[in-house]
Amino acid sequence: MKIELRIAKELNAREQQVVAAIELLDSGATVPFVARYRKEVTGGLDDTQLRHLEERLRYLRDLETRRSAILKSITEQDKLTPELKKSILAAETMARLEDLYLPYKQKRRTKAQLAREAGLESLATRLLADPNQQPKVAAFAYVDAEKGIESIEAALDGARDILMEMFGEDADLIGRLRDYLYQHAVVTSSVVKSKQEEGAKFADYFDYSEQLKRMPSHRVLALFRGQNEGVLRVKLLEAADIEQSSESGHCETAIANRFRVSNRGRAADQWLLETVSAAWKQKLSKRLESDLFAQLSKKAEEEAVKVFAYNLRDLLLAAPAGQRATMGLDPGLRTGVKVAVVDATGKVLDVATIYPHAPAKRWEEAIAALAVLANKHQVDLVSIGNGTGSRETEALVEELRDRFPQLHLTQVMVSEAGASVYSASALAAKEFPDMDVSLRGAVSIARRLQDPLAELVKIEPKAIGVGQYQHDISQSFLARSLDAVVEDCVNYVGVDVNTASAELLSHVAGLSRSMAENMVRFRDEQGAFKNRQQIIKVKGIGAKSFEQAAGFLRIMNGDNPLDASAVHPEAYPVVEAIVQKAGKSVKELIGNAAFLQQLNAADFANETCGAITVSDILLEFEKPGRDPRPEFRTAKFRSGVNDVRDLRAGMQLEGVVTNVANFGAFVDIGVHQDGLVHISALTNTFVDDPHKVVKAGQVVQVKVLEADVKRKRISLTMRLDDEPEVKIEKTARSEHRDEGQKNARKSDAMARQGKQRSEKSATDGSAAKGRSNKAAANHKAPEKGGSRKGGKHHTNSKSGSKAHSKRPNSAKDQVKQKLDRNKRAPQSALAAAFAKAMAEDS
Repeated sequence: MKIELRIAKELNAREQQVVAAIELLDSGATVPFVARYRKEVTGGLDDTQLRHLEERLRYLRDLETRRSAILKSITEQDKLTPELKKSILAAETMARLEDLYLPYKQKRRTKAQLAREAGLESLATRLLADPNQQPKVAAFAYVDAEKGIESIEAALDGARDILMEMFGEDADLIGRLRDYLYQHAVVTSSVVKSKQEEGAKFADYFDYSEQLKRMPSHRVLALFRGQNEGVLRVKLLEAADIEQSSESGHCETAIANRFRVSNRGRAADQWLLETVSAAWKQKLSKRLESDLFAQLSKKAEEEAVKVFAYNLRDLLLAAPAGQRATMGLDPGLRTGVKVAVVDATGKVLDVATIYPHAPAKRWEEAIAALAVLANKHQVDLVSIGNGTGSRETEALVEELRDRFPQLHLTQVMVSEAGASVYSASALAAKEFPDMDVSLRGAVSIARRLQDPLAELVKIEPKAIGVGQYQHDISQSFLARSLDAVVEDCVNYVGVDVNTASAELLSHVAGLSRSMAENMVRFRDEQGAFKNRQQIIKVKGIGAKSFEQAAGFLRIMNGDNPLDASAVHPEAYPVVEAIVQKAGKSVKELIGNAAFLQQLNAADFANETCGAITVSDILLEFEKPGRDPRPEFRTAKFRSGVNDVRDLRAGMQLEGVVTNVANFGAFVDIGVHQDGLVHISALTNTFVDDPHKVVKAGQVVQVKVLEADVKRKRISLTMRLDDEPEVKIEKTARSEHRDEGQKNARKSDAMARQGKQRSEKSATDGSAAKGRSNKAAANHKAPEKGGSRKGGKHHTNSKSGSKAHSKRPNSAKDQVKQKLDRNKRAPQSALAAAFAKAMAEDS
C-alpha cells in the first residue's frame, strides 16, 4: 500500500489531501502555515492532523528505507525468492520486516552454525521429516571426533540447536505467536529480594499481574521504571506458565503444529517434542518477551508524550493577565523571598530580597519593603511562586493588602515550575548579566503571569513539569513533539514583532533562532517595525521565510491596519477587492460584523485565495488580531489550609489543575502537594479522556475524600455530592498535634491514651494491633509497664513486648497488614481507585 493511501486511511481523509500536504511539507512549508493558509490545497487538514501526518510520514519513509536495504542484502546473498520478495514488499511494520530478514541477517557464529559446519544439518532434517527413526541410532553415523562430535549425545545436541534456530527464524510462526501473546499473555512483576524498603514506592507492584493488552501507559512506565531501578523483576507469561500446568502451553503447541511434531508413539516423537519445548523456553519466549515489552514501551511512550503535549499546550495557552505592572515573589524560608517588579511590558524596574520567615522573622520590615515597592512602581498584580514557603508568603501579601488597601493589589499563585532552570540558563544570563541568579526566578514568575506563552517559551519544555514519566521515554521523540506544540501555540496566538523576545520570535513559522535575533537587532537599531514589508529587509529572511512567517507576525499601530491581523500579505489584494465592492475603507470594515456577515466569500475567491480563506479573512475583520486565549481568572485558596495536615474529609476547596494524566487530574489546593481527582470522579458521567473535561491551568472546585500525610497523597473529587468514606488517618492528625504538645500534662495524657490503645489491641485482632503499635510509636507513648523519668520514656521491655503486635519486618509485611486492614474496613470503589492511581504515578 502506498504511503499516501495508508496515511489517508489513518486520518480518514482523501488520498489527494495527503498527497497535497506532503508536497507542501517537502517544499519547506511549516505545519502552522499549511494549516492556516493552505486550507484549499489540503482540503482543510488541521494542525493536529498535519502533525500526525508528519510523524507517520517519517516512520513510513524509514520503513521504506529499511525495506530497500533488506531486499538489497538478501539479493546480494542470492537468496531472494519470488515468495520472499512478495512477503517483504507486503510487510507493514518494522517488526514484520525484521522477522522476515532474521534468517539472512549477518550474525555471530551460533551453536547452530557450528553444528551445520560439523555436518549435522542432515541429521536434524531427517529426524524432523521422519520421526520413525530412532534418534540415537540415526545420530551414531554422525559421531566424528575430528569434527568435534565425540558422542551420540553431542550429535543430537547439535541437531537440536539447528532445529531450535529453524523454529525461531520462521517469520510467519513468530508473527502468529507475537499476536497471540499480545492478546492473551499476562505481565507479572515481583520485588527483587532485599529491595522492599529501598523500592517502597513500587510496593503496589511487588506481587502484581495484568493482561498485557489492557495495561495503561502510566502503569507500563511505572513497571519498567521499577525494573530499571533494580527493584522489580518483570516477566511475560502465558496461561500455562501462570497455572503451572504440566501440559504444553498454546505457544509450544503452535510451534509443534507448525512443524508437524506430535506424540504418536514414534521413535523420535519425544525427542522432537523436547526440542520444541527447549526452543520455546530458551529462545522464542525470551525474544518475544523482549519484542512485546519494546512494543508496549513504545506505545506507552507515545501515550505519555501525547499527555505531556496536551498539558503543555494548556499551560502555554493559559489566560494572560495582560500588560499590568507586576511584582513577582519567589518564596523561600531560610534564604529569603526574592522580589522583582516589572512594568506593563515586562521590563525589570526593581529587585530585592526580604526575610519575613524563620529563622530571620523580619515580618514588619518585609511588609514595609513590599509596600514601598508596590507604591513606587504602581504595582497592580502580585505573582507568588507555588514552591516551598508559598503559603507563608501568601499570608504576608494578604496582610500587606489588609494594611495598605489603597494599593489595590491582586495576588495570584502561579506555578514556578522551570523558573530555577531558566534562572541558571545561558538565555537568562544574557538577558540579565548583572543580576543574581536567585533573583532571575522572581522576574520569570512575574512575567509568566503577564503572558505565560511569552515567558514559558524561554524554558525547555521538559523542565516545565507537566509530563508523565518524562525521563523514562525517548528524549528525541519527546523533544520533537514538544517543540511542535510550542510552535503551534506561538503561531496560534500570533506575535507582536515590536515587543517579542528573540526566543518567542524563534518559534514563529519559518524563522530560525538567528533570524529572530536579527529581527530584534534590526528594531533596536532602526526603530519599531512600521509594516510587514520591512521584515524582508532583515538579514537572513528571504522570500520563503517571509511567506511562512508574515501572517503570524503582528505590527500594532503600523502603516497598514491589516498588519495587526492574521490576514496574510498574499491575501491583501482580496481585501482590496472587498473594500472596493463595499465602498468602505479597511478601518470602517474592521469590527463591522453586521455588514461583513452579508458578504459572500465565494464572490471574492481567486486562484490564490479560495472561499475558505476568504471566509477566514471576513472573520478576522470582525475581531482583528484577537487573542484566542481565555479570559484571565485566578483561584482563591482557602484561608487556614496550608498543609496536608490541615485537610479534613469533606472539605470543599478551590484549586488549579496542574497536570492531566490518563487516569485523572492533579490539582493544586495550596498545601504544597497536589491532590488527585481520579478519572471516575471528574464528572457524574462516564469519561474516557480526562482532557475532555479539564485542562492544565483551569480553576476547579473540589472536595477532599482522603489525605495520607505519611505518603503525601490527597484524594479529591469534582463530584461535590460525593460523600467521603475514607477519613484522614488518625495517626496523621495526631502527628500534627504532637508538634504543639510540649508541656508535661499533655504528654502524660497522650501516654494514657497510648496505654488504653495497647490494652485494647490485645482483644481487637492483628489488624488493630498494627494500628495501635503505629499510633503508640508516633506519639512516643510508654509501653505497658513503662514510666516517664526526666522527660524520657523508660520501658519494661519484658512486659512491654506483650503489649504490642509484632512490628512488620519488611515493606512486604507492611503491605500485607495494610491489605488486612482494608478487608476489615472496606473502602469505596472510588477511594480505592484513587489510592491505586496515586501509587502508580509516584
